[in-house]
Amino acid sequence: MPKSNGMNKIKGFMVSNIVPIVFIIVCMIGVAFSGSAPSIIMMDVISRFSRNAFLVISLIIPILTGLGLNFGIVLGAMAGQISLLIVCVAGMNGLSAVIAASALSVPLAVFLGWLTGKLLNNTKGSEMITSMILGFFASGVYQFLLLFVWGGIIPIDAPGIMLDSGIGVRSAVNLNNLKYAIDNIWKMDIFTAGIIFSLIFLIINAVKLLKRTDKTKVRTVVNIAVFAAIFVICFWASHADACKKMKALCQIPMVTFGLIALLCMFVPAFLKTKLGQDMRAVGQDMKVASVAGIDVDKTRIIATCISTVLASFGQIIFLQNLGNMSTYSAHENVGMFSAAALLIGGASVSKATVGQAIMGTILFHVLFNVSPMAGKNIFGSAELGEYFRVFIAYGIIAVTLALYAWKKTVQAREKNKVQ
Repeated sequence: MPKSNGMNKIKGFMVSNIVPIVFIIVCMIGVAFSGSAPSIIMMDVISRFSRNAFLVISLIIPILTGLGLNFGIVLGAMAGQISLLIVCVAGMNGLSAVIAASALSVPLAVFLGWLTGKLLNNTKGSEMITSMILGFFASGVYQFLLLFVWGGIIPIDAPGIMLDSGIGVRSAVNLNNLKYAIDNIWKMDIFTAGIIFSLIFLIINAVKLLKRTDKTKVRTVVNIAVFAAIFVICFWASHADACKKMKALCQIPMVTFGLIALLCMFVPAFLKTKLGQDMRAVGQDMKVASVAGIDVDKTRIIATCISTVLASFGQIIFLQNLGNMSTYSAHENVGMFSAAALLIGGASVSKATVGQAIMGTILFHVLFNVSPMAGKNIFGSAELGEYFRVFIAYGIIAVTLALYAWKKTVQAREKNKVQ
């Protein structure tokens, strides 16, 4: 019997975590075949993670509220882009430009989130496809605004931003005036940063351990063990000669990572509030939540607004790191890539955690980094390698949803056996 129970636990763990397990294996194969140096892969992943993590985490609250994968976060990205264009036209520079753009994006993102929430309340059960189509429609309105209204109706004098005719914004806008405005505030090598962040989270989990009941202590103890291991590894690597190259190349933008860490702490803390608990209740069963006195439609709208505002901040962080903006296409893949990254981490359309968002973002960008060279080395063609990257980027959601469908079937079969 003990052996049988142990096997069942292992099988249950494998089924529950089949998606991240599959993609961890794919990542390992990709790294092995890419031939890239670990320090180069790490440097690229750090840069991509700092750009995208905020956007991925912005999906968690609507998922837990029962809205599924909110592809409508592209509206938040548009709000961030419009705000950046406004501060550029105003001639602002550096960190003040980023702060001003963030402040300007809030009312616009809230308005767009409110409109999105109202629409999703009228299409209950089809939120994901609705938000995706809404993103395409909003993109058309956004293009009309920047191609005709700016300069055509609203006179704007900004030669570096507007087209030569004076009507419409250029297809590519240089953001050198605020490039790395957040990232360059404070940078630190990866191992020292790892020591600092692991110590912070060790302290946080140690405090939690003192407050937790017996039923919830196990996860906190596991977290402490993980962060203690990270601390030891980073401390050893920071003094090891073999890691000198990685230490020199891999610099962590501490303020950007600090903002991501704050968001990671904000989401679970918010979900423990009365409003957060209402969102969870709505996500589990709207009818029961309504009977319990929760205003379901209002709660769903608030969740959408929060997600849209966070996405606008995330897009600003993304673009200040990139240093330029493809005016009419920078927002297009925000929803798709963020959803793919979250699903890779083990989330589903109804359940997601901060840990899954972090893991998924890392795995997604490892795949994005190594897939072109791995594809080239496996298939013998650079062109095929690039197609392999496109397949990885767009095929993830289909593969992940298929794996989740299989997982649900297995779990239902096991449940029927028990009954």
